[in-house]
Amino acid sequence: MFFFTTLLSSDRLPTTGRSDPVLEPSNIAPPDDCGQGARSGIVQGMARLKTSKRARLPDSAFAYVDSRGVRRLPVHDRAHVRNALARFNQVAFENDAARERARKRLLNAAKKFRIVPVGFITGQLQSERRHGQAQVTSTDAVALPTGFVTLLMTDIESSTTLLRKLGDRYGAFLNDVRATLRDAVLRAQGREIDARADEFFAVFERAEAAIETAVAIQRELGNRAWGEGLEVRVRIGIHSGEPTLTAVGYIGLPVHTAARVCSAAYGGQIVVSAATRVAIGTSAPSGIRFRSLGRHRLAGLPDPEMLFQVQARGLRVDFPQPRVGRRSVAPQRRQAGRAGPSGQLELPQPPA
Repeated sequence: MFFFTTLLSSDRLPTTGRSDPVLEPSNIAPPDDCGQGARSGIVQGMARLKTSKRARLPDSAFAYVDSRGVRRLPVHDRAHVRNALARFNQVAFENDAARERARKRLLNAAKKFRIVPVGFITGQLQSERRHGQAQVTSTDAVALPTGFVTLLMTDIESSTTLLRKLGDRYGAFLNDVRATLRDAVLRAQGREIDARADEFFAVFERAEAAIETAVAIQRELGNRAWGEGLEVRVRIGIHSGEPTLTAVGYIGLPVHTAARVCSAAYGGQIVVSAATRVAIGTSAPSGIRFRSLGRHRLAGLPDPEMLFQVQARGLRVDFPQPRVGRRSVAPQRRQAGRAGPSGQLELPQPPA
């Protein structure tokens, strides 16, 4: 839906002299040479690292050093950087933060040796999301909440334009954005479910926590100076429901709805469904207001969806009409609810 995917073939990539940037195919997966989980064979042209030489290398010569001091993915020369790029996804990192640190080190090493890791970057950006399904990549499914939950989905606006501008630096940029998203989710006791391409997916047991997270994300990204004339905006969609939790993550209409609500938003905007507005009820976080955007037909959903924009201090207020393919449906106040003292639509009570 929002993904930028490039397929690379190793027999089509150009090879240049050592002084030129090299486009590195990373859709092949040679083994690590560190002795842990190694298989036969290494990247062509790379001599296996001897134990004695490996021991003399400093920690900075490795992309990943775990909490026990075990060092993986050596990046002290060009050949080993290529090897690390190729097998990065085979490494079992201790947590997401460790993975991000290793990825930054690896990208810096690639830059040092004038390697443009196109295959590595696009491989990281490829999406495996199917309609109505969100696979777990950062959290074990057994640890995820069940029942009535609130799903938060984000998407970087104009990510393809940013990718063109940043080139091989896009990977590091994406890591920075994801770090902001993860910090906000963790502070609100949410759970990250998936981070693919320019999208990020999380779940919360409380709708209020999802709203607070979304506001924190928009404030932090909006206040950040990105440099180089970059305009970085993230659209956020929130929906509450009862998705089915399987061994690979959540499936069902609530997941699909969350994606469609996110798609209806603009960069810098937070849009929530009627189900989330109902779940919030009168317990909205301090300083948070909801502005009705009317009822809209969202692609693939059986009925028009009532959408609301989250308003809070520091957030942009004015946006065009929601990004939907069809014309809006005129709100039917008498059927959907009744007008309260403030003139706003009162929604039905949330599920027990």
